[in-house]
Amino acid sequence: MSTTLSRCGWRGMAGDPLYEAYHDTEWGVPEYGSRALWEKLVLDGFQAGLAWITILRKRDAFRAAFDNFDPEKVAAYGEADRARLMADAGIVRSNAKIDAAISSAKIYLAMRDAGEDFSEFCWSFTGGKPLQNTWTDVGQVPAKTELAGEVAKALKAKGFKFAGPVIVYAWMQATGIVNDHLTDCFRHDAVKG
Repeated sequence: MSTTLSRCGWRGMAGDPLYEAYHDTEWGVPEYGSRALWEKLVLDGFQAGLAWITILRKRDAFRAAFDNFDPEKVAAYGEADRARLMADAGIVRSNAKIDAAISSAKIYLAMRDAGEDFSEFCWSFTGGKPLQNTWTDVGQVPAKTELAGEVAKALKAKGFKFAGPVIVYAWMQATGIVNDHLTDCFRHDAVKG
């Protein structure tokens, strides 16, 4: 007898092995690593106007193109790197998004050099613990929240781009700052940090 896992009802996920694996092993898992939080914020910025599955399918290409999201290397990118990235068909080619990624690496390093840990900054909005939501239907999950607006405002004040409330909320969900797995999803209780 086979058992079917109860998952969140994301459009397009059912039967897509990459999307299901992402949902089952990564999405919503509390992430406390500064570099991993920054990488995901950059990738969510590239998602703007696109479906997450597009970015997920290109994630390995993004990692290769952006030196595995090493902020020291990305912050040092110049015109030759920008041209290389704009010519890379494996990633989303957008001057504005590429510039935002490079700029965000510089901001990340400036925060670090000033003694401000990126992870502590990100998690300070929830007291260091994931917010637990109890959605029962995918239609209940908001695209943004007041808290996401507050975090977006704080990120923008530091100079981050492509960090509006909708992008920031998607990032908060993905990194487990909020638990938005549906209550009947097998991952809801598993990611409760």
